[in-house]
Amino acid sequence: MIVSESMVHDRTSPGATPANVAVAIASGEAARKAASFRWADYVSIARPDHWFKNVFMLFGIVLAFFYQPDAVANLNPLLLVWAFLATCLVASSNYVINEILDAPTDRSHPVKHRRPIPSGRVKLPWAYLEWLVVGALGLAMAYAVNLPFFAAAALLWIMGVVYNVRPLRSKELPYLDVLSESVNNPLRLALGWFVVSAVMIPPLSLIVSYWMAGAFFMASKRFAEYRSIGDPLRAASYRSSFRYYDDERLLISMFFYATAAALFLGVFIIRYHLELILSIPLIAGFFSYYLRVSLKPDSPVQTPEKLYREKGLMVYLTLCIGVFLLLMFVRVNVLYRWFNVTPSELPPLWQL
Repeated sequence: MIVSESMVHDRTSPGATPANVAVAIASGEAARKAASFRWADYVSIARPDHWFKNVFMLFGIVLAFFYQPDAVANLNPLLLVWAFLATCLVASSNYVINEILDAPTDRSHPVKHRRPIPSGRVKLPWAYLEWLVVGALGLAMAYAVNLPFFAAAALLWIMGVVYNVRPLRSKELPYLDVLSESVNNPLRLALGWFVVSAVMIPPLSLIVSYWMAGAFFMASKRFAEYRSIGDPLRAASYRSSFRYYDDERLLISMFFYATAAALFLGVFIIRYHLELILSIPLIAGFFSYYLRVSLKPDSPVQTPEKLYREKGLMVYLTLCIGVFLLLMFVRVNVLYRWFNVTPSELPPLWQL
């Protein structure tokens, strides 16, 4: 049955029965909803709800302040906002290509099959255009900050290609999937640093520690996903690396990443600021707390953007960050006698 638009407006027309009018009104409302949701779906695949991850740039800014107080004192706050938005756009470009290329396997996931692309609500040509335009805009904004910041932003975008696009597509390779995605953590640290300093890079020991900590969180996500799916065959159809992973291997990898993060953090602490050793019990406790959360049924670590709902974990994380940052600017002379360590004079750092 075809219902003309005039039937909706002229209820006295011969074919304008109440049923026909109701169908026409419902069709019009459905069309309006489809039009309104279309833009929302294209915004959704850019995952602006994941932008909170870029707050880790702030750690790089604080670290730069520790090394170069004068540079930070002269920093324009608007430049920080600009740099943050540039990083968000580059990250969103990576999210878009991830949504596009993961769509075939997302259809096998109990939840992700509802995403805009697997459910058919987004046209692929427009999604690819969004990937390129958003990435180009983010990199153009990054170039306006300074050259090292642009280089770090470009590497962040390139890692999105490495992680998602064949023939590389590292996300399908066990262990490399975790390591190649978690490298975004130290890149965010570097982006924060380069907003302040364009002539030096952060200590390598801290960069590696930050990388390994991110790998621990990412492996925890894999572990929770694998346990949540509960079927090895279905898990493998959703993520190729699950053909190799199992509970035991994922747990062992998490132990490796946590240990490596702690060891490299220890190198940074001894080399640059011994007072941070007082934060070690808290940091070790946070790793343990995070592992406990990852062991929960349908663990929230599968969707890190929703971890704010774990109020206990968020309070503990805030405490860890607060203590760490406080200790960055405190001097406890007795520690150097107890541990027989010579106080650091900070430089040299790697020069650009």
